[in-house]
Amino acid sequence: MGKKRSSKKPLIISLIIALVLIAILAAMFFGGNGKHINVLVSNVELRTITQTVSAVGKIEPETEVKISSQTSGEVIFLGVKEGDTVKLKQLLARINPDIVETQLEQVRASVESAKIDVDARLAEKERASNDFERAKELYAKKFISKQEFDMSKSAYETAFASHKAAISRVEQAKATLRQYERSIARTSIFSPISGIVTALSVELGEKVVGTEMMMGTEMMRVSDLSIMNAVVDVDENDIVLVKKGDTTLIEIDAIPDKIFKGKVIEIGHSAKTSSLGTQDQVTNFSVKVRLLEQDPRLRPGMSCNVEIQTASHYNVPSVPLQAVTVRETKPFGDEQHKADESDDNGKKEFGAKRPPSVVFTIENGTAKMVTVETGISDKGFIEIVSGLKQGQKIISGSYQAVSKLLSDGAKVRVDSLKAPKK
Repeated sequence: MGKKRSSKKPLIISLIIALVLIAILAAMFFGGNGKHINVLVSNVELRTITQTVSAVGKIEPETEVKISSQTSGEVIFLGVKEGDTVKLKQLLARINPDIVETQLEQVRASVESAKIDVDARLAEKERASNDFERAKELYAKKFISKQEFDMSKSAYETAFASHKAAISRVEQAKATLRQYERSIARTSIFSPISGIVTALSVELGEKVVGTEMMMGTEMMRVSDLSIMNAVVDVDENDIVLVKKGDTTLIEIDAIPDKIFKGKVIEIGHSAKTSSLGTQDQVTNFSVKVRLLEQDPRLRPGMSCNVEIQTASHYNVPSVPLQAVTVRETKPFGDEQHKADESDDNGKKEFGAKRPPSVVFTIENGTAKMVTVETGISDKGFIEIVSGLKQGQKIISGSYQAVSKLLSDGAKVRVDSLKAPKK
């Protein structure tokens, strides 16, 4: 019998501990009082609300030229180094012109040959013309047959056509000559803009491929760093808020001691999709932001964070973001409410309205649920378009109380009065 009594002691102790834990949880859940919920309150105040869209990207120059040679060959002169400042039409590099010079000599010989051929065809044309004139006189006097006259006429027309063809071949040879003369000139590469050499991909003595027949070798890049842009990717849900002319604040990782001001100058219309067909699929749109301030420390390719200020409303009623929540308009579990949410097949009705936004005010220790219309928001506050007035006290915390515990008519206890930071 003693063993049976002793075996019940652990069970009794466990029950006591469970009851104590339940009591503690209930006290925490109801704010230390079974009839009240602990809350924080704030006032509806007038503020300036600036709506922003955040994006990340890279710093890029407005003008960046990739320079390649049109002629293949060996680099025999390289007049710049990476980081050098160059002027418009400054000599940058020279390609060995030996192959092009050989081809040029061949073309010049072809031009001379074509000219000689023109002279020969001209002589044939004149001889055939004279023969044809005599044949016409003889045929008129019936001294030759019609067949002989036709043969003379045909020989003249053939000689005339051959002369014209020879002239065309001369023009063709001259055009080829001009092409190779330009190719010789293009073995010397000049800067197309004034700027800075931001990339150098070749060395002296290296062989490069020309762009005449294919992509060619990129030799260097010259950039105009006097005008810089931040090119960022904006999420598809935010791009509809962005417009040309929006002001921006730009933080550059490499220059943490300065915030740059900017302006949106270009908005992409083609989507950039990554991880297509997976759960991580992301769709962005490219936005170009012009930096309104220059800094010699800026370099192409630097990472940056941009806040685009898409709208500003001045002196409007506002409350902390955490004070606004949503509530179902009908009690959960109501059969009619369930029927409204589903169709005959038990599927959620397409296009169903979202629950309204609400704020809880406080009157005589009681929470009152007020439906509000909200406007734009920033990182801390949201605009109240209708439903509240300046100076009203509203419940702004805790998050659990606002989002889950509170209901219309609930008893509340104010922990402390904390005005939101401005």
